[in-house]
Amino acid sequence: MKQKTLKGSFSLFGKGLHTGLNLTVTFNPAPENTGYKIQRIDLEGEPVIDAIAENVVDTQRGTVLGKGDARVSTVEHGLSALYALGIDNCMIQVNGPEFPILDGSAIQYVDKINEVGIEEQNAPKDYYIIRKKIEVKDEQTGSCITILPDDSFSITAMCSFESKFISSQFATLDNPQNYTKEIASARTFVFVRDIEPLLQANLIKGGDLDNAIVIYERQTTQERLDMLADMLHVEHRDATDLGYIQHKPLQWDNECTRHKLLDIIGDMALIGKPIKGRIVATRPGHTINNKFARQMRKEIRKHEIQAPIYDPNEEPIMDVNRIRELLPHRYPMQLVDKVVELGATTIVGIKNITANEPFFQGHFPQEPVMPGVLQIEAMAQCGGLLVLNTLEEPERWSTYFMKIDDVKFRQKVVPGDTLIFKVELMAPVRHGISSMKGYIFVGDHVVAEASFTAQIVKNK
Repeated sequence: MKQKTLKGSFSLFGKGLHTGLNLTVTFNPAPENTGYKIQRIDLEGEPVIDAIAENVVDTQRGTVLGKGDARVSTVEHGLSALYALGIDNCMIQVNGPEFPILDGSAIQYVDKINEVGIEEQNAPKDYYIIRKKIEVKDEQTGSCITILPDDSFSITAMCSFESKFISSQFATLDNPQNYTKEIASARTFVFVRDIEPLLQANLIKGGDLDNAIVIYERQTTQERLDMLADMLHVEHRDATDLGYIQHKPLQWDNECTRHKLLDIIGDMALIGKPIKGRIVATRPGHTINNKFARQMRKEIRKHEIQAPIYDPNEEPIMDVNRIRELLPHRYPMQLVDKVVELGATTIVGIKNITANEPFFQGHFPQEPVMPGVLQIEAMAQCGGLLVLNTLEEPERWSTYFMKIDDVKFRQKVVPGDTLIFKVELMAPVRHGISSMKGYIFVGDHVVAEASFTAQIVKNK
């Protein structure tokens, strides 16, 4: 799959939830590998903030990104829409300290994205594939986010509130394609008991019944409720009448938890890569979401280059006999046993290292280690198979090294190891010259890597 950006720019206008300011946010196309960036065009120098988890400076009532003196809050709804719709690169410009709250959901962002369209770019989409369970907990709040291996991206959110109206709920998004229909229009919500502290903290100046569901679940005095209504500029309400206070009825019984799920996706966008895995979130909130996103970024840095998934039960794309038809190498120099993945620009090959390899007789008999030059040779044979596969009559061509650069050996290769080669074309083949980047993995670990240039010659 390829990276995606917007086909054109769009703007949305409205007031900020916390500041009450009239704000404009504009979403623009961005080049490959840009990620998400947010620019404060109202500040001197128009600073740009990378939308990544480490730049989150506050999670009290939303996700706040910061760099130096620049701050942008309430970014999660817009980022949620971008991430769920598969957009990888976007430059966002805003003329104030927060995104407009709009109707409290992400649906207006989704509608505008669909209106301007999505454009496929040339660079491959760089998924991070979850291989093992990763979990982040907050013992004080009971919040927990777990991610498990899965073939695609999905989320289940489970919430528990001190309220008889929404005591326990769960919501699930099994496929991002259902985001628009099932999640995008879920609105933000607030409890009446939380409104006064928020107002005292100089927040929710722009909050009203057009952009939030208000839940009145603990009876207070009529005088106190009237005072809060005046502060929010809404009609007075009978203090004995508990329930939802809203202009628009609930779209789903679990709309509040669907909105929590929407927020999780927005905070996961700060990981910086699309994820293949299943998230299970218990009592989620922006604080635990950000802790989890930061942990995921640490995991990605540890496994910056991920090993291909190798299932020995699957039939190979090329077996040893087909490889012999394409390559001139024979025992003991045929160093690729099979090819398990083959694309237009990428190949994955396998070599099983046994104690009977001839090179172990002299390297070294008492401590058998595969020579590094043979590891690079094996990687290059994989690259040769990749290039030859694009030619007519590939059996009549040969490949020869011209240059090897940036060679690194990270750990020993010994008997019993299964080498997984991943080789990628760095540029299209031109005038018979191909440039490639290759990695060798044992399990999830990179054991060697190199860049190399080869020439293909028709000589048979």
